[in-house]
Amino acid sequence: MIKSMTGYGRAQQLVDGMNITVEIKSVNHRYFEFSSKLSRTYGFLDEKLKSFFNGKLTRGKMECFVQIEAVEEPDTIISLNHNLVKGYLDAYRELSESFGLENDIKVSDISRVSDIFTVRKQAADEDRIWAAVSVVAQSALDGFISMRECEGSRLKEDVLSRLDNIISNVEFVEERSPQTVVEYNEKLLGRLRELLSDAHIDEQRILTEAAIFADKIAVAEETVRLRSHVSQLRLFLDSDEAIGKKMDFLVQELNREANTIGSKAQDVEIARRVVDIKAEIEKIREQIQNIE
Repeated sequence: MIKSMTGYGRAQQLVDGMNITVEIKSVNHRYFEFSSKLSRTYGFLDEKLKSFFNGKLTRGKMECFVQIEAVEEPDTIISLNHNLVKGYLDAYRELSESFGLENDIKVSDISRVSDIFTVRKQAADEDRIWAAVSVVAQSALDGFISMRECEGSRLKEDVLSRLDNIISNVEFVEERSPQTVVEYNEKLLGRLRELLSDAHIDEQRILTEAAIFADKIAVAEETVRLRSHVSQLRLFLDSDEAIGKKMDFLVQELNREANTIGSKAQDVEIARRVVDIKAEIEKIREQIQNIE
């Protein structure tokens, strides 16, 4: 199934004591490009997320937002400086004994002393955090892929419809092209009769001129290649692989064949059908820019 490069997915879950939100979106891009929005604490997740999504998206510019909130565990650690507390208590005791003062020191008094407590962030368990984030990332990815497949299905229907229109016009060109030779032959013969009146007309010369004209406007090779390219595009549309780049190349070839037919066209009706073919090719080109 073909996929669009445009997609969006979001998931929020409580995993291993962490409330995790993962939001991903992508837009058209020639290659795969990834960027993430993370707090500095979880910066280590950037490369892990890039590797995780890189295998799932061949082309497209992807942005990923991750938010993590600890629920069951504190994310800070408060430590007591035992040596500093002991030093203060010894000093208070010495002050009391040396000057006969009451030693009325309380915990509340000691707690006011600077540097008694050390507050620091709890060291992140990277493996544990990634294990939890990857679960939520997969849920967001499932929704993301579903949206891309849905959009890809609509793109496929539109492209197939336009390919049918191209073939319809090609059929007209194939049927009309031989008739233009007959009409050219008749016009040439009519003009010669007007010019020469009762003089002898060289029928063989007429046939030769008609043959030269027929060779000049022959488009059989171009229409065969057009049909072949259209058939290949239809096969691509049923592929599970990333086929955006391949389709883009084939569309260029379609346009090349259409231009050749147009340059050979000596008939107004064929010229009009070539314009229609090129219009459909251009619309297909626009659509496949969004196909992975």
